Amino acid sequence: MSGTLYLCATPIGNLEDITLRVLRVLKEADLIACEDTRHSRILLAHYDIHTPVTSYHQHNRVKKAEELVGKLAAGLNIALITDAGTPIVSDPGDVLVQRCYENGIPVTSLPGPCAGITALTLSGIDAGRFAFYGFLPVKGRERGELIADLKKEKMPVLLYEAPHKLKKTLADLYAALGDRGIIILRELTKVHEERRRFTLSGAVSFYEETEPKGEYVLILEPASEEELLNGENDAAADKPLLEQLSEYMEAGMDKKSAMKQIAKDRHMSRRDVYQAVLEAEAEE
Repeated sequence: MSGTLYLCATPIGNLEDITLRVLRVLKEADLIACEDTRHSRILLAHYDIHTPVTSYHQHNRVKKAEELVGKLAAGLNIALITDAGTPIVSDPGDVLVQRCYENGIPVTSLPGPCAGITALTLSGIDAGRFAFYGFLPVKGRERGELIADLKKEKMPVLLYEAPHKLKKTLADLYAALGDRGIIILRELTKVHEERRRFTLSGAVSFYEETEPKGEYVLILEPASEEELLNGENDAAADKPLLEQLSEYMEAGMDKKSAMKQIAKDRHMSRRDVYQAVLEAEAEE
């Protein structure tokens, strides 16, 4: 008889934010698979849990999944935890869960902390519907296209960001979306928990003077009715063509994708945008 894979939510900051059920399973499991064993040992030591641990992270998630499935098939019960919050949500685990289902191994989820949901409850916005984008791609065409998609998003948008990437992300969002409202939360459940409301221009200015520290959750306000109606962002479309092109490319788009997006912004054909770019470049 096979064992069971338990997906265990762990604290995102305050070590008291853990359920009795998760504590019991962590103590009774045969093995705990951790995103970072060094980090997880702090939590386990705090609750006097001595279950053996093994690493399961983004870089070994495919190969290690096969090993863990073998142990589960042999009858071991395994608990999966990440550095903070709920497994799978912007964290490793989906490959392991898929392999378990493929091999007929039971999987169950033990609910608990999640940074995104915690941020929504603190935001003060209507959180009945929202779009979760997690961490944006670091660079490249995919990043630029995802940011461009946010222009027409009808729901609040939930993003995660690391402190060393926050300034660039805010600048890229402002370049693409204009002065949309944003709520920025950091260090959730910790001593220095903070919630600030800005426009994107205000956020860019604030973090020019204040060095980002801690883990961040960003909540973008949805596109306004005017933006959705016009199908464009005035702050972007009113800029000089080459400036808008440069900003999209700095956000990660290639030149072709950037011109395609500009054509949408300005209600122009792609051919007309291409010709206008050639003429603008020739004048420089």
